[in-house]
Amino acid sequence: MTAPNESAMSVAATKRIGLLILPEFSMMALAGASEPLRAANRLSGRTLYEWTLLTESGGPVSSSSGIEIQTLPVDLAPELDRVFVLASLDIEHQKPPKMLRFLQRAASRGLTVGALSTGTFILARAGLLEGKRCTLHWESIGQFSEEFPTIEVTKDLYVNHDNRWTCGGGTAAIDLMLAQIALDFGNPLATSVAEQFLHARIRAPEEHQRMSIQWRFGIHDRRLTAAIAFMENNLENIVGIQEIADRCNLSHRQLERLWHQHFAMTPKKFYLELRLNEARRLLRESSQPIASIAYTCGFVSASHLGAAYRRVWGCTPGEERRKFDDDHS
Repeated sequence: MTAPNESAMSVAATKRIGLLILPEFSMMALAGASEPLRAANRLSGRTLYEWTLLTESGGPVSSSSGIEIQTLPVDLAPELDRVFVLASLDIEHQKPPKMLRFLQRAASRGLTVGALSTGTFILARAGLLEGKRCTLHWESIGQFSEEFPTIEVTKDLYVNHDNRWTCGGGTAAIDLMLAQIALDFGNPLATSVAEQFLHARIRAPEEHQRMSIQWRFGIHDRRLTAAIAFMENNLENIVGIQEIADRCNLSHRQLERLWHQHFAMTPKKFYLELRLNEARRLLRESSQPIASIAYTCGFVSASHLGAAYRRVWGCTPGEERRKFDDDHS
């Protein structure tokens, strides 16, 4: 049996890929980026891909799970055809000057430039996403839009716009790399790689990142899923329960009754808990001022957030942040 795209592979030059790693990067995204390339090499019996791990200064770098990997400094990077930035946590203040210049030079030479998870911030800080559509991990989309209000950002799994590839991280990195393999060496090889990882299907780029509301909350009533989606899309600019009911073609009383039936609470309390959960995530995973987090989550002030936070979580936002920092120091 002929191997997938064997004639094309026999004449193709090895694709050389640089993976630019930032501290606190995601091991899942790194594996999602590198393992499909390894499998493509194994299945083809050729070195179709080579990849180099790079950081600002070289040496060991720790992932968000504490696993260290060894890297080369970007100054010693070999000749490359494509570069992808891998990042995850603690992205707010990361503006590595050598890496930004490296990306700018790569883009000026026409190389494919991409990012996984929150690596999209680095591409934007390098000025490489102006006028481009992009994506990144769904938890960071709001933060990204605040820093880069003129850049169009989506919740798609991955986006390719004018040779700028971005993805939401996690398993979406697999889909992005499978798309690269398909472009380079054809769909049959990409499909064979996907099957190696029990990846039942190659997902389309426009598929959304998050698990559906039905699965996350264990509900099947479309009116409820529409109401929750509306709440999740309006964490900062709070809307009234009556407006939510109207959008779902329900009366206020019907919405209240459905909520008690499925969640044993009022829709108002449910909405508040969505906002407080987002505040808790931002307190733990960002260094934003508490007042800024309060506004982002629909509270009029830090003290307003603090009072609601203490009632639900039993501590103040400041205590939450200090406790989380101590536990992870």
